[in-house]
Amino acid sequence: MTVEEHVQPTARAVPDDGAPGAGGTVLAAATAPAAAGTAVAEPAASGTALPLVDVTAYASTGVARYPVAPGYRVNVRTGPGTQYAVVRLLPYGVSVPVYCQKPGQTITGPYGTSNIWDCIAGGEFVSDAYVRTGSDGYIAPRCD
Repeated sequence: MTVEEHVQPTARAVPDDGAPGAGGTVLAAATAPAAAGTAVAEPAASGTALPLVDVTAYASTGVARYPVAPGYRVNVRTGPGTQYAVVRLLPYGVSVPVYCQKPGQTITGPYGTSNIWDCIAGGEFVSDAYVRTGSDGYIAPRCD
């Protein structure tokens, strides 16, 4: 049993001229290099900063959205376990769509212990233990 790491970093904004300290909005992390004018989270465990992207920009698709546990910024991974790469970091207070679910590594989080991982975008997964679905079981079709 593993506890999925969540991140509660202090964020700093990077203005258009690249100097720290100007305004900006922290939304979510990704693995691509930061561009000028992009908000950047403090360095990850590997020592590299993760640029932030707007996850609210996705259009509504009619898929149910579920809130991530309050006070947590959860890692989004390429597969259903902590051995998979982190592709971005969810912001505080976000709700995520759950397109399908897949069994994987067992994780303990604020909503219990689960081996269910929620697919929130193409090839992007978060542990169901950090998403308030209202169920300890599957609430969406299984991913292929």
